[in-house]
Amino acid sequence: MHGRADADPRSLAGAAGPLLTLREHEALLAARRSVPTRLQLSLDLGRSIADVEATATGWGWRGCEFPYLERCRDRTVYYWTGTAFEPVARFGSALIKLVPTDWGPPTFEIDGIKMLPTAQVSPYEDARHKVERVRPRGRRVLDTCGGLGYFAAWCVESKAARILSFEKNPDVLWLRGMNPWSPRPGGTLELVAGDVTEHIKALPDASFDAALHDPPRFGIAGELYSARFYAELARVLVPRGRLFHYTGTPNRLTSGRDVPQEVARRLQTAGFDTSLVGDGVLATKRSG
Repeated sequence: MHGRADADPRSLAGAAGPLLTLREHEALLAARRSVPTRLQLSLDLGRSIADVEATATGWGWRGCEFPYLERCRDRTVYYWTGTAFEPVARFGSALIKLVPTDWGPPTFEIDGIKMLPTAQVSPYEDARHKVERVRPRGRRVLDTCGGLGYFAAWCVESKAARILSFEKNPDVLWLRGMNPWSPRPGGTLELVAGDVTEHIKALPDASFDAALHDPPRFGIAGELYSARFYAELARVLVPRGRLFHYTGTPNRLTSGRDVPQEVARRLQTAGFDTSLVGDGVLATKRSG
């Protein structure tokens, strides 16, 4: 095995260690048939390419040897605990797991419900398109429901002056810490582990130039679609401040509701001018 012979794989546990999906594991299994074999693959969900050596008993990376999985499932990301590979998933009040995509950047699921779009575009690129709608460069941005942090990542990339991001679910925060595509707090990005519906009450009036609101479905987080919360969003935004509110495109025939139109009407009552854009509502706080 190449690298330092005395390297300890326990030092690469958690976010510092390799991440495997079925694709990478199958490449390793194929390579070991003609061992020793050096190959290149990604161990961080497509962010970079690593040099790996496969042998009959395991594979090496950064001077450490790792075992092959006895069973590697599709639609699962595995992380190294220091002694074994385990799924990047937690079960508290719900099953929350990181899910690989063909694009590289992962999505996540809560009880089997996919939380980010992946069919037509990378969830990371999808976040970029949404962030561009609020023009974050040089502005103070409120990110209400941080999730994996893709909105925040693009705000940082766009050189926003400040990004204040909230995420109340500790399991989602753990996924975020394991995901190499999620931004790390620091610099212009502040991440608060808490409920934005409570924390927003303490934010000063007109303290943000833009806001990004990507709440869970209406059926499980109705308070994030309420007139009261929209009034708070209007209060903390400056006049002409921009808000992008993700609604998705729920089927009106099956749900019996037109959620984007309901959101638009409620935002108008709260003091915004609105337009339906893509899979959400773009709103601008009225002057005066």
